Amino acid sequence: MAVGRSTADVVRCAGGWLFDCCLAGQDVMVLAPEAGDERSLRILGAHAGDLEAALSSRDRGPRPHVLAVDTGLYETDARVRKLVRLSLEQGLTEVRFWGGERQSAETGAVEHRLSMAALAFKTQALAAAAAPTGLLDTTEVFLSGELVPEPPAPDLVPVA
Repeated sequence: MAVGRSTADVVRCAGGWLFDCCLAGQDVMVLAPEAGDERSLRILGAHAGDLEAALSSRDRGPRPHVLAVDTGLYETDARVRKLVRLSLEQGLTEVRFWGGERQSAETGAVEHRLSMAALAFKTQALAAAAAPTGLLDTTEVFLSGELVPEPPAPDLVPVA
C-alpha cells in the first residue's frame, strides 16, 4: 500500500517499485486525498482506494505487508502518523517513506532498482498523470520505517 498526496506524486516517487510489486503478484493499493486520474495506477497494475475512508474506518481490515508513505503527508496528517505507528507497533508491516530532506542523508535508506519494464511502465503512468516524464532515475529511494521521521514540533504559543 502507498499513501501519498496525489496519485501523480505516488507514481513519480514510487511508481517503479509499485509496478515491480504488482509484477511479483502483490495486490497494490494507492491512497491519496487528491486521487486524480486512475489510469496511471492501472498502467502500473495498482488500484486506488479512498484515503479518507481508510483513515476514518474502525475496521482496518488486513494489514499490508509493506506501507510506503510520503514523508510530508506523514508530518502534516495525524491520522497518517497513527496508521504508521500502529503498523510499526504490530510488527506486521514494513514501513518505507519517500521525500523529505532527511532521506538522502539517512543510513537507513532503502534503494529499489527499477526493472526495465518498471521504468517503461512508470514513464507511461507519468504521461497518463500529466506529469513530467523527462530523464527518470533507475532507482527509487525510501527511508526505512525503523527510522520514523519525527513530525515537526508544533508552534509554541506564549501564554498571556
